[in-house]
Amino acid sequence: MKLYPDKIDAHLQRQSAPVYLLHGDEPYQLMQIGDKLRVYAKNSGFDERQVIVATEDADWAQFREAADSMSLFAEKRLIELRLPTGKPGRTGSEILKQYCLNPADDVLLLITSAKLDRGAASSAWFKAIDKVGVTIAVWPLDVQNLKRWIETKLAGQGLQATEEAVALITARVEGNMLAASQEIERLALLHPAGSLSADDVLAAVADSARYSIADLVQAALQGQSVRTVKIIRGLRGEAVAPVMVLWTLAGEIRSGTRAAEAHEKGMALDAALKSAQVWQSRVAPLKQAIKRHDARSWLSMLSASTMLDRVIKGHAQGDVWDELESLCMQLAGSKESMRIKQSLTHSI
Repeated sequence: MKLYPDKIDAHLQRQSAPVYLLHGDEPYQLMQIGDKLRVYAKNSGFDERQVIVATEDADWAQFREAADSMSLFAEKRLIELRLPTGKPGRTGSEILKQYCLNPADDVLLLITSAKLDRGAASSAWFKAIDKVGVTIAVWPLDVQNLKRWIETKLAGQGLQATEEAVALITARVEGNMLAASQEIERLALLHPAGSLSADDVLAAVADSARYSIADLVQAALQGQSVRTVKIIRGLRGEAVAPVMVLWTLAGEIRSGTRAAEAHEKGMALDAALKSAQVWQSRVAPLKQAIKRHDARSWLSMLSASTMLDRVIKGHAQGDVWDELESLCMQLAGSKESMRIKQSLTHSI
């Protein structure tokens, strides 16, 4: 059955399903819902946890083996299956259909996927999951709903924000709920419980020397190579979680890939961006990036994002931050990227 994101708590209080599919391009909500399901699984006795990132046939063989095997300790297991591209392929589609015909009693399967296109949402594998389990589509909030969400989050921190303060935060985060959450946490540290005005927000922004993930994405999309390197190294120095950086970057790259492919097939660029459901405030910088990268380049970055996800989870070797920096520089798209990177090594 299909479930709205805000109904997950009520659902878990009443019942559970053997399979959950979370799909969309809003990373903060995906992480929040995923965390709720992990807590529920832990509290329900699913003590073993296995994460599988399915990008090739070998990964699907690993999933089949994990799903079919018995726990060594006769414990219930949570299997997390990640679909970075949202496309399981022929092999994965068949395996998912077969699994849903007879889900394992001792397994809770949590599938997290990129945004699914219309074809995937009407596919046999999706329908098989929807029949036996729960599917949850996660979309970016529009401006009014984002304002209400920010106001509620601020209230949860004991801050009663004015309409102007909420509007200012909304404009600053540009639809990025993860950036909004970070901004709210910082404001809560800087201000005691009570009222919060637009001047308070402006003062907090002026007093903060920290770079945000939103700053990084903006700089990379606009082709600001030097600034991009400074920000990514600043985020590294501040111990920002790499997975949060990757989630945000990957979301922009997926949008860029969809828009670039549509544009190369003859669709006008504005229409291509609209079909990719790009947040209005991201249209201008994403346009700049699409003019620098063709569809092949976007697909290359998408592939790099998938590999980075494997590095973060320990399934592939590499230095996470070095790989993130390389991806950001590729997105920034400067022909002098490597020269700039080398020169900054001695100046930052």
